[in-house]
Amino acid sequence: MKSRIRPVSRPVVFRDRAAGAAFLARSTADADERVTWEDGRSYPVIDVETSSASHPFYTGTKQVPDTAGRIERFDRRYGSQTPGS
Repeated sequence: MKSRIRPVSRPVVFRDRAAGAAFLARSTADADERVTWEDGRSYPVIDVETSSASHPFYTGTKQVPDTAGRIERFDRRYGSQTPGS
């Protein structure tokens, strides 16, 4: 097997801006900005928009679509028209 074909994996802090949460994981990504983690070491930090801390599927705040309201709006807009009338 060829040597040095795999990218280097290192610990990286992923920071969720929406939830204000951060977690440490291994990644091949690198960043210029660094942050001091809970263990006192400095790690590269990558800002993400959505993680399990802020995604509605994981937080249980999934909104149920208002299907009844949609049906009423459709009926008001188009009525109960029958073909040929």
